[in-house]
Amino acid sequence: MYCTVCGEKLTLMFKQDEGLVPYCNKCAEYRFPRFATAVSMVVTNRTKDKILLAKHLNNEDYILFAGYIKKGETAEKAVTREFKEETRLDTVKFKYMGSRYHEPKNVLMLNFLIMAENGEVSLDANELTEAVWFDPDKALEAIRKDSVAEAFLKNALSEIKKL
Repeated sequence: MYCTVCGEKLTLMFKQDEGLVPYCNKCAEYRFPRFATAVSMVVTNRTKDKILLAKHLNNEDYILFAGYIKKGETAEKAVTREFKEETRLDTVKFKYMGSRYHEPKNVLMLNFLIMAENGEVSLDANELTEAVWFDPDKALEAIRKDSVAEAFLKNALSEIKKL
């Protein structure tokens, strides 16, 4: 890890009430880790009996819809914007479900359960190669195993069953 201000190699130093935190000796400042934030969406239809999964370019696994939050944008705005960009469908309503850190991409994923407006899915060909509506059990079979997406999907399906 390196200082984002001066480029100096960081060392771990104890900070009261924080524990070990990266520290820049040159700047004499603690440098808390930075990472991107994105939204992840478990998409259901109005009757909540179908889940929409997608395949992204250069990826054979079905995963959830997702996208980065832009500077100055709220997570809630990112949910509706990203889903519309990727499918051309509107979001009827959404509910925040939880978060997980996704280490491979150094991103904090904020997961939402969203209900999509009925209509024809029109994919953004620059991002997606396929989108398929699955019944809930088939969605669990299709989703990438042992992934953050699978954990979010399982959580959302248990919420849908409560409703």
